[in-house]
This record gives sequence, structure tokens and C-alpha cells, in this order.
Amino acid sequence: MRRTRLLFSLLLVASAAGDAAAQETAASPRQRLLMDYGWTFTEGDAVGAEAPDFDDTAWRDVNLPHDWSIEGAYDSAAATTGRGGYLPTGIGWYRRSFTLPAGSSARRVLIEFDGVYENSDVWINSRHLGHRPYGYISFAYDLTSHLVEGENVVAVRVDNSHQPNTRWYSGSGIYRHVWLTVTDPLHIGHRGTFVTTPEVDSEGARIEARIELANDGYVSRSGMIRSEILDPSGLEVARTETPFALTVGEVAELEQEFRLATPALWSHESPALYILRTTVLDAVGRVVDNTDTPFGIRHIEYDADRGFLLNGVRVKMLGVNLHHDGGPVGSAVPEAVWERRLLKLKEMGANAIRTAHNPPAPEFLDLCDQLGFLVMDEAFDEWTHGKVEFGYNQYFDEWHERDLTDFIRRDRNHPSVVLWSLGNEIGEQHAPGGHEVLRELVAIAHREDPTRPVTTGNDHIYADDGATTVEFMELLDVVGYNYVDRWHERRELYATQDRHEHPDWKFIGTESSVVWGTRGEYMLPDDSLRVRPFYTATMIRPEQLWRFVSMNDWFAGDFMWTGVDYLGESRWPRKNSTSGVLDLVGFPDDGFFFYKSQWTDEPMIHLFPHWNWEGREGQFIPVLAYTNVDAVELYLNDRFIGEKRVEFPRQGTTGSWNGYEAPPVFANTADLHLSWDVPYEPGVLRAVGKRGDEVVVTEEVRTAGPAVALQLSVDRAEILSRTRDVAHVEVAVVDADGVVVPSSNHLVQFRVDGDAARLLSVGNGNPTDHSSYQASERHAFHGLLLGMIQSTDETGVVRVTARAEGMEPASVEITVVQGKAPPRLD
Repeated sequence: MRRTRLLFSLLLVASAAGDAAAQETAASPRQRLLMDYGWTFTEGDAVGAEAPDFDDTAWRDVNLPHDWSIEGAYDSAAATTGRGGYLPTGIGWYRRSFTLPAGSSARRVLIEFDGVYENSDVWINSRHLGHRPYGYISFAYDLTSHLVEGENVVAVRVDNSHQPNTRWYSGSGIYRHVWLTVTDPLHIGHRGTFVTTPEVDSEGARIEARIELANDGYVSRSGMIRSEILDPSGLEVARTETPFALTVGEVAELEQEFRLATPALWSHESPALYILRTTVLDAVGRVVDNTDTPFGIRHIEYDADRGFLLNGVRVKMLGVNLHHDGGPVGSAVPEAVWERRLLKLKEMGANAIRTAHNPPAPEFLDLCDQLGFLVMDEAFDEWTHGKVEFGYNQYFDEWHERDLTDFIRRDRNHPSVVLWSLGNEIGEQHAPGGHEVLRELVAIAHREDPTRPVTTGNDHIYADDGATTVEFMELLDVVGYNYVDRWHERRELYATQDRHEHPDWKFIGTESSVVWGTRGEYMLPDDSLRVRPFYTATMIRPEQLWRFVSMNDWFAGDFMWTGVDYLGESRWPRKNSTSGVLDLVGFPDDGFFFYKSQWTDEPMIHLFPHWNWEGREGQFIPVLAYTNVDAVELYLNDRFIGEKRVEFPRQGTTGSWNGYEAPPVFANTADLHLSWDVPYEPGVLRAVGKRGDEVVVTEEVRTAGPAVALQLSVDRAEILSRTRDVAHVEVAVVDADGVVVPSSNHLVQFRVDGDAARLLSVGNGNPTDHSSYQASERHAFHGLLLGMIQSTDETGVVRVTARAEGMEPASVEITVVQGKAPPRLD
């Protein structure tokens, strides 16, 4: 295949909406069909299953995405160990027969897999298409020359039997979407469009597009590529046309340029999205291919003194790390599950995500584009130095260039992606010659995307057992710190020493300690005279780190570990990590409110712990509050306990030696939380928050009585059919006054009536609960649990009912309306 590079800059600026050419409505000859439905699956190896005539009638019928590990039983002796959440893996096979859509003869056909974990082999009609070992990478195969008239059979073997192969829960199977793309032999290449915005401000922008065009036909072809830019409302605002002429087998890269006046800029606060609509016309003006590429107009910069700048404005990255699993749904995560999680993190004030420690699903980045998250997109957890017995290191030499190239080409049009991370806690960071491995990876990343810088998450900077080498860090565009406060005096000084020694470096925190805890747990010792609960101390380290991050502009931001609890990286009987500020089903932990108190401005108080301490009457219980107001008065049963005041950052004098712009707060703590020791008696704790002398917020914690009812709420009362949409039904076990009973572990049963939705899973956030997420019942955990309800292809109203012994059933209705689903191959 011959490759050429064409440069043509025919610029047409902002054609009127009524322009006749803009009204052309030729139907797209490109078909991109969702291929998730109609698969068969078997767990275990199946000799000969790649053959079209193989008998799979005894196999299960499944739809994709599918994760068979989450369906299994927890086992303390599982080969995955606690790293994989004690769940089973193994070998599995998938098969699907299909007939090509009408008009597909003499056309090019591509099958795309968004993710298969792991060691996948794919066949079409017994022809082996290829092997991909890395379970997080998206990949594609050309089926064209292997297809037959009538029925075709694709078979996929997945081998996740070699354990352990990762440091967290991976899931097993074809756990992301599969697509079939049909194009003309003259077509835009797979991931062949790259849009950049090299010049951007509020008055204008210059946009560049590089478009790969391929001629896989048997004759030379010529014509025109027309590209239009559609603004966020769908109106055409610019157009350009570029002629081409390609010989047989030639692949050309065409460059196009646009200029826009007063564009809507993409930012974390206003994530405006444009579309580049590219149409290929042949020599007689016939449309032979077209694609839409969403993009954002924005400018990013990392400055050694000012940190991260977005559209010329300094923005502190308020980040969280996220693993790829969705808790009760395993690694096959519906988009609506991610949307709920991301919206909650945005409510907390987060504006940035690090994809720990692997490429995410494509639709995850779509959501980040739409919601305005800044993304550190991460490629690998291992290079040549392994961390687990069967990790990626055994494939690195052969596959790293192809995997990294595919990763960047897939994700480089997402405006949310502002930084590539090439690896996490890599052994090469302190190994002799390790920087040479990094040098090659940096070169690949810069070749595929010269617009974004690269980093790695380094956990050995200044380490006793082998410090990250200066040669390694000098190759990074931005130096990433995992646990910057880990070593010796850096507990207090953080990265300031490196700042002095390397003033030209750019710094970011890639992973840091969180306000840790398990939602709802406040264990007190048995000694009634001494109370030293753990919950009073876990915020100190994150508080001190936040002071450093927020007050030093040169430190671009920080990503705390983690935003959501995740499966794996645990010790029996726990099956999941509890480092998240949201638990495994998305209920906030106390840490959520610490970050909300620092990252948001709307007046808030979070008061904890619960106030059910029967048998401890008179004992002093530490009561804590996270808040963003100046002063909080605490009352117990209307009796004044005391006022505490907090101020961060403290204001300095203005205009004169003792003049202040705002009234002084006179803080009585240097912490970022407030604390009282309160002798326990049942009743009501009430916190009254003030800014200046004005009461702006009140929060109460009440002693709960006996559990008498279930209280249901749903995040979305209307969901879409044909899209596998999800509604989340939250269940609270409450007393007669509607107060959540924190000690409740009642067994709750779910029932869904109606054909338009089904019960997808039930979870509670309890890390030691080993019951199946596919069951229709589960125990509440500290008074709460969650049911996930997923739409089918039908429409209508469904009723979700929850029952528990001794209580009246409670119900909520969900309406399923017709959804606009992507075209699918039935």
C-alpha cells in the first residue's frame, strides 16, 4: 500500500445557512452498525468453535457488552486473588452469525472491538483474523476478503486464564461494544480524521483537520473531500473542499484549514462541542463516504510557573482516579451508570479524571466531553518490568507501539483529553536504562499527537529503595507525582525541593491519598472511657496536601485515589477497595463532602457520624463537620454546644497593616474540618452555618428509631428503549419520621413489573457482601442499597417494588420511551 501526503488549503469561510450546497442531503453510504445482539457464549474451551458449522446450540444466548466474571461466585482461593476481587476468570468463546446488509457487495467491511479481556483471537468463516493480548485496547479487523454470500460466522476466543495478570478487577469477555462498518473501497481511514485547534481565543480560532483517505479498489479514483463545521446548535459555520487523486492501493493524508470568528470555546465550565462533517465525493460528484467527528475548540498549555491553562485561564485540576469497572455490573458498564457517577463527582466539585490505569471505554470519554471533565488518559500499568506474574510486560516488546498508536489515534479528537499518561508506577522509572524505554514511548505519542504533553505516574521520586532518575523525569513534558508526600521530609515539603532544583519542570499530582473510609462505618472501641475512632484522623493527610496543591500555582493539580470504590485490590473477606469518595454503588462517603467543602462555593455543611449510640449515653463522641462557611454553631437537642470557625485560605491585610477587605473570621482551628466532643444523648444534632453574621445553611443528624418503612427514589423517572438505558433506584430503610436507620441490614427484595425494563443488578456498597449482584435481593448496608433497572426494546411504564419483612412494600414507576439508538445489525 502506497502512502502519500497531500496539502491543499481551499478555504471557504462561514457559508450562509441558506446556501444551496449546505442543503445537500445525500444519504450516507457508510454504515456503522452496532453488533452487540444475537451472540452465543460458552465458558471453557471449545475445540473447533471457529468453524461456521460448529454446533453451538447448547451455548447461552447473550448480548454484549458481557462480563462473565461478575456472574461467578467469590472464592477466597480464586486464582485472581484479592487483586481480581476473588472472582473467576478462565477461557470463554463467543459466536455470532450474520448476513451483510443489502448493497454490501464489493464494499469494504470492518469489525471493531472496543474491548476484549484478554488474549483474544478472532475468526471469520474459519479464517483467523488476528490476536490481541492487551485487554483494554480497542482494535479492528478487515473482513472484506473473507466474507461469503449469505450467512457469515464470527468467532472470538477469550483467554483470561493466566492469573494474576492485573492488579485490580478486569472482568472477562467481550465487555465493550462491537461494531460492523461498511464503506466504499474509496473511504476515510479507520480513525483517519484528526482535528486540532492550534490558534484559539474568544475572538477567533484556526482549526486544522488531517484526513486519511484510502483507495482499496481496483481502479484509480479522483474527486473532492468536502468538510463542514457544524456549531453546537447544528448550524454550518465553515466549509472547505480539497481535491484528490489516488491510484490503486494508495493512502493519502489531506490537510484542511478553517477559520471561525467568535467561536464557543470548550471548557470544563462550558463544554461546547462542534462537529466536523467530512464527505467524500467521486469524480462525478457522487457521495461515496462521510463521517462526523465531534471536537471542541480549546487551547491547552502547561506553564512552569502558572500550572495548567485552559483557553488562557489558569485552571487547577481537581481530579480523581477512576478504574474501569462499574461495581455490580463488573466491566460491562452501561453508559448511564457512568453518567450517574460522573454527575455526582461533578456535584462534589471535581473537574478532572485520570483513567487508572488503562484506556477507558470510548463512550466514557464521550461523556467527559459532554460534561466538561479534563482527562488524563492513561495507557499502561506495566512496560518491561512486571508487577504480576502474567502482566502486560510479557507482551510489551512486541505490542507496545501498536497498542499505544491505536490508543492515541482512538482518543485524540476528544477535547476532554488534555494529557497522555504513558504509564503508572513503572519499574523503569528507577531502573538503569529505563529512561530509554520512556524515550521511545514519548516519541510515539508525540508522533501521533503533537498537541498534547505526556506524563507518567511516578511513585519513587526521592525513594529510599531506588529513586526515579533525573534522566527519566527530564523526558516527561509534565512530571507526575504519585503520593508526593510519601518520603521523609516531603511529608511536609511535597515537591518544593524539585521546584527549586528544576524550575523549568512542569508538575502535577497523578495519585494521592484520599479521605479514606467505608461508607457508614464509625467504629468506636469497647472502652467506654477512651474514644479514639479512626474517622477523626483520615482527613489530616489529604487536608495538608490540598493546602499545598491549592496555594501553589505551579503545581497544576492533583488526582486523589479514588473517585469511586472499585472491585479488586482487596483482602478477604473484602472483595473491593474502599478508597473511593463514592462507594461501589455510588452513595457518597464522608470524604465526598470534604472535597465538596473545598471545591464548591454554595454553602454546605456535612455533619457526622450518625447519632445512634445506644448504650453509650454520657460518653463523649467526636462530632465532625466539613463546611465551606465561616462559622458553625452546634446544638444538641437545642442546647448550644459551641461555635467553631475555619478560614482557608486566610486573607491577608489590604490597604493598610491592619485593614481587611472582608470582616476577619478569627478562625479557631487550622484544620479544614471542625470538631466537637459531645456527650451522647439521643436526639437531634443541629449545625448552623454562617457567613459573616448571616445564617446560610443548616444541617441536622437525628437519632433514628426502629425501622418501619422502605423509601424509594429514582435518579431518572424516564429512560430510553433500545439503548440499554439504566435508572438507579435508591432504597433507604427509614424510621417513622423518615430518618435512615444506620444499623439496618434488612433483606430487601426487588420486583420489576412490565416488559419495558428488567432488573440488571442489586448492590449495597458493602465490601464483605459476597452475594450475587444478579440476584433480586440483597441486604441493606447501613440502611441503603441500590437497584439498577435497564430498559429493553419495548416501551411503556414499569413498576419497581421493594419488599422487606415487617414493612409495607414500596414502589416507584419508570417510564420507558422510544429511544434513538444507533443502527444495529440484527
